[in-house]
Amino acid sequence: MNIPSNLKYSNDHEWCRLEGDVAYVGITDFAQSELGDIVFVDVPTVGESLEAGEVFGAVEAVKTVSDLFLPMGGEVLEVNEAVDADPALVNKDPYGEGWLVKVQISNAADYDALLTPEQYAELIG
Repeated sequence: MNIPSNLKYSNDHEWCRLEGDVAYVGITDFAQSELGDIVFVDVPTVGESLEAGEVFGAVEAVKTVSDLFLPMGGEVLEVNEAVDADPALVNKDPYGEGWLVKVQISNAADYDALLTPEQYAELIG
C-alpha cells in the first residue's frame, strides 16, 4: 500500500498536503482500492466553509457510494476539474493528479491533529 511520507491522513482515509495555508485533499490509495473503480465524484461544496470532519462531497464506485470528510476546516476553493472529467484518475494517481479539492484552511491546528504516515499505516493494518 502506498502511503507517501510527505502527507497527513485522516481516520476516514483522506489525505492532506499543505501548501502555505491551502490544503490539497484526496482519498488514500487504501480507500480507492477498497472502493474499486471510481465512476463519479460529487463535490457540491465549492465556496462553502466547513469544519474538520464535515462531509464535503461523495465518491461513487461501481458498487457503492462513500461520503468524503474534510480533514481540515476551511473554505472549499476548488474542485479538481481533471477528476470531474475523468474520475478514474482517483484510482490511477490518488496522491497526484487524483486530488479532489483545494481548501483555504481556517485552523492550522487541524493539520497537526491528523495522522502521520506511520499512524495511518497502523490504522489500516
